Amino acid sequence: MIQSRRFALGFRLAALLFACIGVMAQIGVFKGAVGLGSFMYYTIQSNLLAIVLFTLLVVKTVQSLRESTRGGSGWFPRFEMVCTVNVLVTLIVFWALLAGRLSLSYLFSFENLAVHTITPLLCLVDYLLFTKAGHLKYRDVYLTCIYPLFYVVFTSVAGLLGYVYYYQAAFGSTGDVASLGAPVRFPYFFLDFDRIGLMALAFIAGIAVFIIILGHGMFLLDKKIRRQ
Repeated sequence: MIQSRRFALGFRLAALLFACIGVMAQIGVFKGAVGLGSFMYYTIQSNLLAIVLFTLLVVKTVQSLRESTRGGSGWFPRFEMVCTVNVLVTLIVFWALLAGRLSLSYLFSFENLAVHTITPLLCLVDYLLFTKAGHLKYRDVYLTCIYPLFYVVFTSVAGLLGYVYYYQAAFGSTGDVASLGAPVRFPYFFLDFDRIGLMALAFIAGIAVFIIILGHGMFLLDKKIRRQ
């Protein structure tokens, strides 16, 4: 664990700034076309969770510097572990299930790499560098599931009640847009009951199991590997 609180502050300020810029780029702030619907996606919500985490850590690190420039700077370890797992879900699910459906130009764009890769990794690096091992409890493994499952329930209810993310364009024989087509009521194809029916429940169960496995991995890392 790194003992320099100045280094911790510098890293966390940079991570906080980067996370904020990444979210702003993803929702269209720099293009002048902010869509509030972007906040319905897990990607944005999990990145906002990372911003909350880094904000808390920056404030606490600044306060600790008044006492000493050296010492531990791993505060809120259980909350940080939960946040880290939640945002790592964004990284892994995106690259495993969604990346193959998108263009290369988007995959390697700043806004995509920022929210789907770099910010999640910054959370993991902060946890590994500054959080002291031995603070996790076994029940924390299951706390990692609370927010993702809440998100699934929330978006499922919203979709079933009629919330529309966008309309799939229907094309005519000449290739021109003939109509708006069917509404898309769910944020991701693997949660879309309209398109894949009850198979969405299998995806949800699979992702829940994966989150629990990831939580166990973090718990093992904390209790065994990092202590050594």
